[in-house]
Amino acid sequence: MTRKGVWNLQQVRDKYLQSLWSNDGQLWTWGLNNSGNLAQNDTTYRSSPVQVPGSWSRLGQTKSDGGNAAIKDDGTLWIMGWNNNGNLGLNDRIYRSSPTQIPGTNWSNYVVTSTKSFATKTDGTLWAWGDNFAGALGINIGGDPGSHRSSPTQIPGTTWDTGDFKIAIVNAGGGAIKTDGTLWTWGYDEYGSVGISGPANVHISSPTQVPGTTWRHVTGGAHAMLATKTDGTLWAWGANQGGQLGINEGEANRKSSPVQIPGTTWYAPFLMGSAGAATKTDGTLWSWGYNMPGHLGQNSRAEFSSPVQVGTDTTWNKDKVRFGGGVLGGLKTDGTLWLVGRNDYGQLGQNEYNVAYSSPVQVPGNYSDVGGYGWYSITSLRKPLTPSQL
Repeated sequence: MTRKGVWNLQQVRDKYLQSLWSNDGQLWTWGLNNSGNLAQNDTTYRSSPVQVPGSWSRLGQTKSDGGNAAIKDDGTLWIMGWNNNGNLGLNDRIYRSSPTQIPGTNWSNYVVTSTKSFATKTDGTLWAWGDNFAGALGINIGGDPGSHRSSPTQIPGTTWDTGDFKIAIVNAGGGAIKTDGTLWTWGYDEYGSVGISGPANVHISSPTQVPGTTWRHVTGGAHAMLATKTDGTLWAWGANQGGQLGINEGEANRKSSPVQIPGTTWYAPFLMGSAGAATKTDGTLWSWGYNMPGHLGQNSRAEFSSPVQVGTDTTWNKDKVRFGGGVLGGLKTDGTLWLVGRNDYGQLGQNEYNVAYSSPVQVPGNYSDVGGYGWYSITSLRKPLTPSQL
């Protein structure tokens, strides 16, 4: 190589063989596969990354072991795995062990779970399908069993933001950000997870605005939400089991409206069960809450009710971290993928089972995107890298 970004033919060949370059977007999966969610046309678990056939463009978020999804270059959305609640959006309840297309060609982002899913299109529309208990789909229909949807149904509006971390799912509800920076939530408000400081235990079946107009990113857990604003502040509301709200209070102190977590340099938030995490603009990663499997990246099984830094690294890609299923981690700025937490089903990608880690370990290969961690499975994406990135 004579200068940066210029390679001879032998060097190009070497990069292909190292899987640093590829001529397509390669989708890789590993971990639990009891519902075919690894898209290998079987139900065999994998403790190392295995490739899914096809050329892929981007990933959204997967927040269950039951379902999985990815988007291709042509804007088509493909889904696989568990389908008891119609959560695959295929107008049936048949499991899929290989990718199956959801109708449409302009999908832009998604959050997939084992009970329901939300997705945006490039035209600014927001769609929902799956279990509608307590109005969880936000389609202005109550939560009786007949209101469930096994194919995409539009949530009213055409100005939903289509970017990353703009959609949230909680146990019986959800939320999303619009292009004007407003945040809207819906569903069962049992623990204050809707964040509108209204009466307890109400069902809200249509999007209702959370106060404020400068929301940037949002995420959901079992019964809580986290969201950042454009000024770098981080806010939490809902249940506080294990200290998951990060507000230095006990779990009895649930919040029905947003409460600020100290700091003004927060970027993207993540929630999983009874724990939370977030990246900062300086490339650091922080976590808090319940730490039983070591998924907070702390060498202790204590509960942390305030954010603590994961290691000392400042090279986390602030857009490409995910949290779920007892696993925290994501991409660093050099394209490497690092994970920490439980490993019952090989979800840490270390070619082993049942060996948990309380410090991040690297998954072999270089990656361009990470889709999310189901309860016990992982998806990630390798896309073509330019010479200047190598």
